[in-house]
Amino acid sequence: MTAVAAPPLRDRERRGRERALLIAGLVLVAVNLRFALTSVGPLIDDLRADLGVSGTTIGLLNTAPLLMLGLVSPLAPRLAARFGAERVVLACLLAIFAGVTLRLLPPIALLFAGTLVAGCAIAIGNVIVPAIVKQRFTDRAALMSGVHSVGLSGGAALAAGLTVPIEHWVGGSWRVALALWAIPAILAAIVWLPQLKPSPAVAAAERAEAESEAAAAPPHGRPNLWRDRRAWSVTLFMGLQSLIFYTNGAWLPDILQARAGATDSTAGALLALTMGMGIPVGFLTAALASKLDDQRPLAFVAALFPAAGWLGLLLAPDTLTFLWALLLGIGAGVGFALVMALFLLRARDVAHTSALSGMAQSVGYTLAALGPLLIGALHDVTGGWALPLALLSTLAVPELIMALRAAAPGYVGE
Repeated sequence: MTAVAAPPLRDRERRGRERALLIAGLVLVAVNLRFALTSVGPLIDDLRADLGVSGTTIGLLNTAPLLMLGLVSPLAPRLAARFGAERVVLACLLAIFAGVTLRLLPPIALLFAGTLVAGCAIAIGNVIVPAIVKQRFTDRAALMSGVHSVGLSGGAALAAGLTVPIEHWVGGSWRVALALWAIPAILAAIVWLPQLKPSPAVAAAERAEAESEAAAAPPHGRPNLWRDRRAWSVTLFMGLQSLIFYTNGAWLPDILQARAGATDSTAGALLALTMGMGIPVGFLTAALASKLDDQRPLAFVAALFPAAGWLGLLLAPDTLTFLWALLLGIGAGVGFALVMALFLLRARDVAHTSALSGMAQSVGYTLAALGPLLIGALHDVTGGWALPLALLSTLAVPELIMALRAAAPGYVGE
């Protein structure tokens, strides 16, 4: 009996190791999809002083990768189909390494070029990694989607909170502080290498999944949701909540220093708190969204909490500053997790989920890119943060309208 039972046991142990390595790789990939986006915000004052550029120009530095998220993401499925999803993820990690490393070089053009390269890689990774999760964890896709979201939030928080201390550690060089975030991309690439040659069992499972999806595909091809009102509600909700999230990353440290008298380290720590709230809040929101028949109660939190945070920084910036940052983080965390959940909850099948996700990411991130640029321009024109904060507060109105429509029961394509 021992001789018969041993091989299955060894197989289970091997599969367990392979799955653990895959999970570790996915988490490391996820955190690297946010380092390049949130490491710039805490250093904005240093960049402006050293480069002699305006807030609008720095806004462009934050806007560029977001535009790539909107413009390049539609290419991801084609690249995955041609080269294989796992190979494309490895290429994304190497591109992030190259783009972030370019920030070390003196010409300002290379600072923007490196940001664009990293932005393109992040855009493609954003689309492909969830597809890998769905394919490789069919039995626990919801749980692993939560793990992926935590990785994204954790990466954003780490870059926001550690970039300024790293700058101090390397002697005050913001270039080195930004470029050091390239190192985790190489580490993630090394951990990811085994995924380029999946085991025979994994390959067979992937073939079976592909055949199943092909059999279940709609008879008329991919659904067209561009005239669907519910799909547009989800898309605009994602765009507005992303606009607020990335405006947090780009300008919150500067706002805290100017309005609340925070030091650069304190401002970076508060930004890390704001970003890090996405970890516990994201898990809780995902769990609640899957259990509720109507997700509209969560929509109120997603829209109104950030508005309260911005109003607090406008009206009482030097009192309860921690609370204002906390409200911004809770609202952003709920909004991000909710819109990710709605990609599944508002679609009846895989085809509609894919179509809705592609539409929302393409349009939503393009809309989100306007946030850092517009806020930076308003600051330049007015010389202060009062008008930008007032504008950010009023965004709660359209965001709440879109969120309530998106979170109401029903499906796209009906």
